[in-house]
Amino acid sequence: MAIDEEALDRAFTALGDPVRRAIVARLSRGEATVNELAEPFSITKQAISRHIQVLEQAGLITRSRDGQRRPCHLVPSALEALTGWIDTYRLATERSYRRLDAVLDTLEEK
Repeated sequence: MAIDEEALDRAFTALGDPVRRAIVARLSRGEATVNELAEPFSITKQAISRHIQVLEQAGLITRSRDGQRRPCHLVPSALEALTGWIDTYRLATERSYRRLDAVLDTLEEK
């Protein structure tokens, strides 16, 4: 599977901000408008809109139109790509630790 390094950079940069991580966490429970996303924060709606733009540009969320509403939606496939990239390294590290555990077990037996 080819990894788009620029897309990874944009996504991880976007997730580097605690407000944007909170927005992603909120959207994991379902769609929300800018006003709904802004409620828990003591920052302006314009600032929330900028955070949403960063998340959109990173491909982590999309917006749709529902009459007057413009709800935001999480893009599950984008998060799957991130977790897939992380899992590649996590699994390799786990294999190394299992091999180390096996060596240590043989040393304890002797």
